[in-house]
Amino acid sequence: MVGSVTALVTTPQPDSKPTTTVTTPTGFADLGVPANIDAGLAAAGFAGPFAIQTEAIPVALAGHDVCGRARTGSGKTLAFGVPMMSKISVPAASGKPHGLVLVPTRELALQVAEVLGPIGKQCGIRVLAVYGGADRHKQVVDIEQGVEIIVATPLRLIDLMKSNECDLSAIQVVAIDEADRMADEGFMPQVEWIMRHVTGEHQTMLFSATLDGQVGNLVKRYMKDPKEVSIDSPTDTVGTMRHLFLAIHHMDKDRVIANIAAAHGQTVVFCDTKRVCDKVADALQKLGANASALHGDMPQNAREKALSKFEKNELKILVATDVAARGIDIDDVAVVIHYVPPLDVKTYLHRSGRTARAGRDGWAVTLAEYNQHTTCRIIQRGLRLEPQAPIEVFSNDARLRDLFTFLTA
Repeated sequence: MVGSVTALVTTPQPDSKPTTTVTTPTGFADLGVPANIDAGLAAAGFAGPFAIQTEAIPVALAGHDVCGRARTGSGKTLAFGVPMMSKISVPAASGKPHGLVLVPTRELALQVAEVLGPIGKQCGIRVLAVYGGADRHKQVVDIEQGVEIIVATPLRLIDLMKSNECDLSAIQVVAIDEADRMADEGFMPQVEWIMRHVTGEHQTMLFSATLDGQVGNLVKRYMKDPKEVSIDSPTDTVGTMRHLFLAIHHMDKDRVIANIAAAHGQTVVFCDTKRVCDKVADALQKLGANASALHGDMPQNAREKALSKFEKNELKILVATDVAARGIDIDDVAVVIHYVPPLDVKTYLHRSGRTARAGRDGWAVTLAEYNQHTTCRIIQRGLRLEPQAPIEVFSNDARLRDLFTFLTA
């Protein structure tokens, strides 16, 4: 993803003609994407589809409900965004969008809007991110002026619906992104409430890393004979992810992190609590590392600033709680570091999914103290890796400058 994060991507008004340029068709044209949307894709810098897009877009364009299993970083945003934009042919009336994307976090709402906005700008489709923690009045004004697609978190959208400031009766396409995270965060009742208020004839697309449990119930209740598309198994990761488990001493942990990041590039460190997140970020800064925290207690503008700096490679280390586990949509993350071993494989995969994206290689590094080695073995078994004890290292270990040396030792 490129550029700074913005909540509203401004496009021409309905009575004006969107900017048009002559462009060479992209690889999306072969999937049946309309010429105007394909031109928008080309203008936004997309040359060809990823695997999940190749699988999902033709099915969605044929009008089927789509149930997709794919992980963050696999290209899901265009997999549902392109068919959604393809179906929208007339400007939206005041307060009545035609497309709805539901996402679990404000960060993901901003990032989805940033991906779809430049495409829509070329074909007169306005995209608005709607989420809590931002200027509610501005969001209401933008919706009143008319936006074709809203990308929303459940609680803010319900707030706007209950105050009659957003009407879903004209929705033609709904996309539910990161549905498993919706369930994990306890948002499924709100998602179902919203779906019951989408009263017109519409198409539904749902994307999730897993399709069981509460997600499976959502599929049964609100989707019509959905066609399933999948490019991975429930435990697969995107790209080439290498897993490394290191045995460290508690007092040396921050120096190990600083040395890994200094040698390998942009790094995301996941901590279990906000307090630990702040403590680690402060410790790294005192060591001279370019680090910042990211968690739910930070003001929204501070969170957006940290993410923006990280996107622009102006920030080397982002120390985050799980609030950001699905919100960071950046392809160049070289290393994900688990400050302590996660207690289950699902959490490990959610966090590790920030690296090895879009076909790039990446590292998932787990730091384990003496009493955490058993948890590492549980993760290894869940990933179907050959069980092995974490490798003992200290911060002055030369191997930290080239993690591949751990694999060849």
